[in-house]
Amino acid sequence: MTKVAIVGGGPGGYEAALVAAQLGAEATLIERDGAGGACVLADCVPSKTLIATAETMHSLEQAPDLGLRLDRDDDPAKPVGVDNARVNRRVKDLALAQSADIATRVTDAGVELIRDTGRVLGPGRVEVGGREIAADVVLVAVGAQPRRLPGAEVDGERILDWRQVYDLPEQPEELVVVGSGVTGAEFASGYLGLGSTVTLVSSRDRVLPHEDPDAAAVLESVFARRGMNVVGKARAESVERTSDGVSVHLVDGRTVEGSHCLLAVGSVPATGGIGLAGAGVRLDDSGFVEVDRVSRTSVPGVYAAGDCTGVHMLASVAAMQGRIAMWHALGEAVEPLRLSTVAANVFTDPEIASVGVTQAMVDSGQVDAQQVMLPLATNARAKMQEVHEGFVKVFCRTGTGVVLGGVVAAPRASELILTLSVAVRCGLTVGQVAHTFSIYPSLTGSITEAARRLMTPLD
Repeated sequence: MTKVAIVGGGPGGYEAALVAAQLGAEATLIERDGAGGACVLADCVPSKTLIATAETMHSLEQAPDLGLRLDRDDDPAKPVGVDNARVNRRVKDLALAQSADIATRVTDAGVELIRDTGRVLGPGRVEVGGREIAADVVLVAVGAQPRRLPGAEVDGERILDWRQVYDLPEQPEELVVVGSGVTGAEFASGYLGLGSTVTLVSSRDRVLPHEDPDAAAVLESVFARRGMNVVGKARAESVERTSDGVSVHLVDGRTVEGSHCLLAVGSVPATGGIGLAGAGVRLDDSGFVEVDRVSRTSVPGVYAAGDCTGVHMLASVAAMQGRIAMWHALGEAVEPLRLSTVAANVFTDPEIASVGVTQAMVDSGQVDAQQVMLPLATNARAKMQEVHEGFVKVFCRTGTGVVLGGVVAAPRASELILTLSVAVRCGLTVGQVAHTFSIYPSLTGSITEAARRLMTPLD
């Protein structure tokens, strides 16, 4: 029987373990923090749970617009309140429950689950808890961790990274978020929705500099309307505690004050101290494991998946990398990872989802494409739900009408993007999408309408 040892139990690790077990291998999954790893216990699942709470609060605050009353006796002007302790307790409990579900799933599949730190000793050799495990295949899926900002001493009380916010006894009254990428924008949006005063410090001229510019503009407009202060073209130099809060010092000499500061300045791979260099596994200058499109490292028999590879740092990509690694290692036919079909989502309010080619690729002439962008303000279902901002954008190849990509800026965009993801993955044309029935009224109706507008007479 083929033996597989997996170091790291996040999506890349546990999904790989499930595939290995399904294919008849003897799999051992090693994870220090528990099944699901940091993704489930400290990152993706907790953050999206917090954001879901904020979205619900925002929906309740819209009750008067829908003709509903939710008056509070203590403060009629604020129909909804926040119990921060209960919010954080639910976040942690849900993360633990999800981890337990994953543990049950992998152990029921016959995978040995070890809660400890694993080290790679070399090809076919992994050490855990003083025990050496011999394996035909080794997979490294150790993830990444928050990057530290020199001059900002994280203390878990006033100056925090995104894994520490769930231990705060009280909701931040005035939160300064440093970093306007995906993580920074998501937490800024979430805490704004929960009622905190939020200042977002962005080193670029707009939030989400790597996302669709039209979508980023919608989000900035929503942030401004809801009272967020976005400080653009400003780089944080240091953060210090004051008597009752924090001071964020910017490179240009300005200072931003707040009760708390959340650092969201990127991630670094958690590849140190687990023996990779000694085993001959090649890392890049930033410490990420170098892999090819079937997850192979520089060492035969050693694969890597997930954030530790720096390849599209998304849970869905990590899981696919892990599956591909096992399919390849265990002799199954496999399609190499296709980044052009990866769907991504920013869990702000509204959400921003995208797949395939980007606006920048089309504008630069890199891709010859036609496009249509439809505002959701004209969509009947959007009107019913008091959705005023957002849009659906579809790109198709000029001449053939093959769907190349799209962007959705809307509530639950993470659900709506699947239609375009399937179209991109399967090479569907706008005509085929247009001839697919959508529900009326629905937000997906805007996707089929956009496809109809891109159709040619031949379709």
